[in-house]
Amino acid sequence: MALDVFIVEETIRITMKSLKELYRIGTGPSSSHTMGPQAAAKQYLERHPEATAFDVVLYGSLAATGKGHMTDVAILRELEKQGPVDLHWEPSVFLPFHPNGMKFAVKQPDGSLWDEWTVYSVGGGALSEGKDESSEPEDESLYPLQTMEEIMTWCQKTGHTFWEYVEQCEGPEIWDYLREVWQVMQESVERGINHEGILPGPLGLQRKAPVYFTKAKGYKANLQSDGLVYAYALAVSEENASGGIIATAPTCGSCGVLPAVLYHLSHGHLFSEERILHALATAGLIGNLVKHNASISGADVGCQGEVGVASAMASGAACQLFGGSVAQIEYAAEMGLEHHLGMTCDPVCGLVQIPCIERNAFAAARALDANFYASLSDGQHRVSFDRVVRVMKQTGHDLPSLYKETSEGGLARIGIREQPQ
Repeated sequence: MALDVFIVEETIRITMKSLKELYRIGTGPSSSHTMGPQAAAKQYLERHPEATAFDVVLYGSLAATGKGHMTDVAILRELEKQGPVDLHWEPSVFLPFHPNGMKFAVKQPDGSLWDEWTVYSVGGGALSEGKDESSEPEDESLYPLQTMEEIMTWCQKTGHTFWEYVEQCEGPEIWDYLREVWQVMQESVERGINHEGILPGPLGLQRKAPVYFTKAKGYKANLQSDGLVYAYALAVSEENASGGIIATAPTCGSCGVLPAVLYHLSHGHLFSEERILHALATAGLIGNLVKHNASISGADVGCQGEVGVASAMASGAACQLFGGSVAQIEYAAEMGLEHHLGMTCDPVCGLVQIPCIERNAFAAARALDANFYASLSDGQHRVSFDRVVRVMKQTGHDLPSLYKETSEGGLARIGIREQPQ
């Protein structure tokens, strides 16, 4: 079906990519610090099948919290298939394009370096060379409308909703991919609520999802709902923290929010798989708008870009499932993001555990609240989703680097001091 585009300008730049670039299936614990660097190492290896040794430099946030996020393990896993790797850590050096910079080079027998390649892990497992992306191939850039306001105007003029816009931009084949994503999300919930033990790393953090799930089942219905959504979010986040298979939504660090809400609603309210996939498409569109117009990288804008965006995605998805209008869905998503503005990214010991795991649980519950609040309204409100996205971007850039995935400030610093000697 051809897209009946509502032209808001004389020329529309086609820049937003497929939801396949937002929902990535892979292993945790971090999309920007693990999945992205591993993908970069794999690409560099493919460029140099003749190389026998490598030199890699990690900069900024990648270096500051790379050990806790297993960045070195992810890179070495790829490159050491072919030869030794000299890995250097430069946590105090921030390259201008993005805090998650890295440089790859082939190491010659005489020790000299050849074909240096600087690349950035910009969030959600995506990579960028820091260049102007307006020249990207058109088949990678599917969405002609670039703001929520433009998409809502199109929906109002055509009578379609958000998920139908996704289908018209992506084609019907997107449903097969989203079905695979949904399957991975369900499996991560179910593994997590049955997986006991301690998470890897120096914190010795006990998994909580099985206990929360069991206790929640004993409460009356009005309390059980929150308890179960906590358990499901904890389950996915704990699977991520242990390096399990998850789907970014929009990142690894925030991967528990959307699956928790969708799993809870699919089981508690018996929504069909088709409706869940439609909600997943709408959630993806919301996340894609933030990724395109701001950032979903904790190293760039703090945790508001990860857990805050995940909450917005889940809020919009839940509102759609309960029959919300386009305006109400936008309002729910706006609240999901607005009420996470300013959230710092300050992981203790550089691990995606404290405070990340609890934040996923609370953000999932907050998403259900945002849905209910928006559903009671007529969808009219003063602060638009697009405006909040712009504020989130500016707020994130105003935050000192101490609070953007460097483990140098906030809870990370207090937590390190309080760790047993």
